[in-house]
Amino acid sequence: MGLWDRALDGAGIGDPGLREDYTRQRRLVAGYRRSSYLAARLLLPPPLLPHVIAATAFMHHTDTLLDSGPVAERAGARAEWVKEVHEGLAGGESEDPAVRPLVHTVSAHPGMHGRVADFLDAAAMELEFTGFATEADYQRYVDAYALPAFMLIAGLIAGEDPATDYREACRMYIDGSQRLDFVNDLAGDLADGRLNLVRETLDAHGVTRDDLEKARDTTAIRGLLAHLLGEARECLSTSRSMVGLAPPEGRPLFRAMIEIELLTAEAAATKGPGLLRAPARPPLPATARVLLRERRGARHLR
Repeated sequence: MGLWDRALDGAGIGDPGLREDYTRQRRLVAGYRRSSYLAARLLLPPPLLPHVIAATAFMHHTDTLLDSGPVAERAGARAEWVKEVHEGLAGGESEDPAVRPLVHTVSAHPGMHGRVADFLDAAAMELEFTGFATEADYQRYVDAYALPAFMLIAGLIAGEDPATDYREACRMYIDGSQRLDFVNDLAGDLADGRLNLVRETLDAHGVTRDDLEKARDTTAIRGLLAHLLGEARECLSTSRSMVGLAPPEGRPLFRAMIEIELLTAEAAATKGPGLLRAPARPPLPATARVLLRERRGARHLR
């Protein structure tokens, strides 16, 4: 019996059809977030893994609906999805194979119900997103959307009785992670017609959208990127308090997540204006060392 089958058994998922639903979601998550999936697979207690997969797949499916197609179509797709999820949670079952794992996970972890509702409510703001004029706009985005998304997973790891400062530590992490993503994903975002950097920060550094779209290598752009990556690293470093506030079985994963994000930020800083053509990736040897070190620690907890 493989690790995944043992994880499904440990999570109490015995129905063959439901096992296939979870397995389908595992393949999807492994396909679009390979490094994150590998970290979860290596470092989480097996009985928790299927539920984290379900939460991640739900979050990704929601994001995809909000980002795909004309705004009017996205609004209709979101409304239909929200209805399907709420009806599934209310009735305890669903005909949608994308919803069934979430319904089962919420039944096993009832505290998830409120977090799912919070995330679905927050997702509406993504339909009207046009960028951030000010840092305050960005901070509202973190509170209203990025944090509820992250709490889908962080809440599962914390269990039903998280430490008092846990949510604030999670906010610090997702603030840093989101800042890093917005810088590291510049090339892809600009190609899709999006710019997720704060406009007042661009103005302060004398950088225009045209400069970024044309991938200019200028002193101003280098200064902007160094500033943004510095902010991301500061938040990520501060978020290490999240590790101590998590239950012991969640600490290896959180340590790995933070360290890999910091490795990514370092690689992005080295790449500099090259980020305007392609994202940076953390070096594989250093990433492997982080995962292997935390894997040894995780085994001691089991």
